[in-house]
Amino acid sequence: MKKVDTKSYKVTSPIILSNLGTSGNLKASDKKLNKALEEIREDLGEFQDILYAHGKYSVLICLQGMDTAGKDSLIREVFKDFNARGVVVHSFKVPTELELKHDYLWRHYIALPAKGKFGVFNRTHYENVLVTRVHPEYIIGENIPGIHNVADIGEQFWEKRFEQINNFERHIAENGTIIFKFFLHLSKEEQRQRLLRRLELKRKNWKFSPGDLKERKLWDVYQDCYQDAINKTSKPNAPWYVIPADNKEEARVVVASILFEELKKYKEIVEPELVDEIKANLEVYKTQLEKEKG
Repeated sequence: MKKVDTKSYKVTSPIILSNLGTSGNLKASDKKLNKALEEIREDLGEFQDILYAHGKYSVLICLQGMDTAGKDSLIREVFKDFNARGVVVHSFKVPTELELKHDYLWRHYIALPAKGKFGVFNRTHYENVLVTRVHPEYIIGENIPGIHNVADIGEQFWEKRFEQINNFERHIAENGTIIFKFFLHLSKEEQRQRLLRRLELKRKNWKFSPGDLKERKLWDVYQDCYQDAINKTSKPNAPWYVIPADNKEEARVVVASILFEELKKYKEIVEPELVDEIKANLEVYKTQLEKEKG
């Protein structure tokens, strides 16, 4: 299997999505990819233990992609070796009545991971510049001052949202949240095949919704919105990574590799030292416990 060049997926200059491939290039069988993932996720699980003990950083992983891009299975497979208390997953759906009584970032802010933990956003605050941009009528439900109808939502509105999102991410990064943003880049043909499988396999029928086909007709519009959002919000403190997603196994290995390679750079995240008094008496404590035997 080819070594994962983690830097090649990072967005550091403007991209054109249609020029980026949706098929990976690791050139490995599913068996080899699964073996590689097992090794990396074990390393990630160990890192999470140290992150928790260190207690000064949290990690936020944002996953975006078209329907069927593989977000759910990626979460299940990449974080399988984590302590269950060390990772919290939030899947953001249509805003509730309570959530609509707050600004659009509120529900995401209160779901941020605590220090020492990983948080995964399955669909994220970016839905507020993606699905709402494709369907601007949804904005009306947010009851924003000065927005009375769709005609009031112009380009300046979206530019302001990008600025707000960048400020939000800068704020949490400066306060100890390490941010990763992954766009699972799926081809339209692969989505068609996956939707067909949802219809053909009884155990997957529950995942299908006729709405998936309606949104599929807006594929090009969504791609334009994703491209714009990625280009305007990929920053050093909150970078985007575009991950070829036609092969789920390969996408998981790439995401896991990026996480581990980047997190290793935080040399200050180490297990805390025991206080001198406890360290000096380790043999005393050991002797006390050994005397209890029998």
